[in-house]
Amino acid sequence: NDPTLMFTNAGMVQFKNVFTGVEKRGYQRATTSQKCVRAGGKHNDLDNVGYTARHLTFFEMLGNFSFGDYFKERAIELAWNLITRDFGLKKDKLLVTVYHTDDEAAGYWKKIAGFSDDRIIRIPTSDNFWAMGDTGPCGPCSEIFIDRGEHIWGGPPGSPEEDGDRFLEFWNLVFMQYEQVTKEERVALPRPSIDTGMGLERMACILQGVESVFETDLFRHLIDAASSALGHGPNAQNVASYRVIADHLRSSAFLIADGVLPSNEGRGYAYPDLVRAEKLIEETLQLEETRFRKTLVRGLSILDEKSAGLKKGDMFDGDTAFTLYDTYGFPLDLTQDALKSRGISVDQASFTDAMNRQREKARASWAGSGEAATETIWFPLREKLGATEFLGYETESAEGAVTALVKDGAEVDSLKAGESGAIVLNQTPFYAESGGQVGDIGVLTGEGVKFRVTDMQKKAGDLFVHVGTVEQGTLKAGTALQLEVDHARRSSIRANH
Repeated sequence: NDPTLMFTNAGMVQFKNVFTGVEKRGYQRATTSQKCVRAGGKHNDLDNVGYTARHLTFFEMLGNFSFGDYFKERAIELAWNLITRDFGLKKDKLLVTVYHTDDEAAGYWKKIAGFSDDRIIRIPTSDNFWAMGDTGPCGPCSEIFIDRGEHIWGGPPGSPEEDGDRFLEFWNLVFMQYEQVTKEERVALPRPSIDTGMGLERMACILQGVESVFETDLFRHLIDAASSALGHGPNAQNVASYRVIADHLRSSAFLIADGVLPSNEGRGYAYPDLVRAEKLIEETLQLEETRFRKTLVRGLSILDEKSAGLKKGDMFDGDTAFTLYDTYGFPLDLTQDALKSRGISVDQASFTDAMNRQREKARASWAGSGEAATETIWFPLREKLGATEFLGYETESAEGAVTALVKDGAEVDSLKAGESGAIVLNQTPFYAESGGQVGDIGVLTGEGVKFRVTDMQKKAGDLFVHVGTVEQGTLKAGTALQLEVDHARRSSIRANH
């Protein structure tokens, strides 16, 4: 319920209101294993994935929390005991950072770990002042690093070579003392608290004695599968690509299982566990890959042609980049990635201008249509959700998830048993009325829910709308459904049409 976030990007998200005092819980301490995604916004690791030994778009954040109970000294003691006594990490390989004015934290590290000043690095930047976003709980933090040896390139935090992989940060102890109310205003929290975050994958890398998270047992089978499919394994030239494939497959599987399905806008919706969603994951990824292969071949051909005269340091025209996106479905980030190896950047300002012009043109066109006066809901939904993926030429049954519900011309949160309305799905085998052919009817069923489709309509061009009545349960955004077209009726319609 946090409108400031597209994804859960940190382990403390579910405790945000507890830190600020808005919400009370029946406990003062907690430990968590939190699924996180960093693929956009303030915490965005997408561009680093594959090129470092540690960055991922999806990861599991292990954390321990105090809500006004223990604070800095106890948090440092708990961390030190876990990593040296329980995990058995060598003390002489460890070092920490603290915010440059946090003498208290530095003192506790000296007392508890016996660190000398050169093992406690003071950082004056936001790297050691943690904030979830532009507003919200925040405070100074202390990161724990391990030195993995001179054979790996990189320098300690604060040095010019800190972006290397030799010194791996695996745990961040956040001393939650403040709330950033606005950009200019910061106030003290009612109860100083603790928020820690340790990356499961990074700790697995350390404990398994490998140099990259992609060499752990969490990723090896994915890279092996990619190697088998391609007929060759990773080498120095293409290893980043193999890592990206493994990372994105893993992220996509977990996102789809949680109901975040491929979409042009926003993040999608919410959903069941990974195993229960296996069929949906496989079907969705296969469809997305098949569609994207066509986009890739066509887009790269046009991109090569349009950028043939450019050299390193040049800028690719943003209007052309938008045409690639708008006409051929070739995303901006893919254009940027394709040109990156040649040292060519994209004029993002002109791309954004072209995007805004197209949106205004589409809105004006929609507003001028006769349908707009009575059904203004559909264009904003089309803009938010993107086109519905139609599967009806290949199958009459599929799995899908509800992306929007409409009743009496307005978007609603749910439809209950006995209520009639219209629903939009991420994908559907149901044919919508067009070209003189009536739409399909059929049944959508899920866990404890059943929706009878009595009509199918296309809105805003390519938004497939399932009109009908909920016969059982409550239908909500994110509900997973089995989609079954009335086969006998479709066959009769097809024969007559």
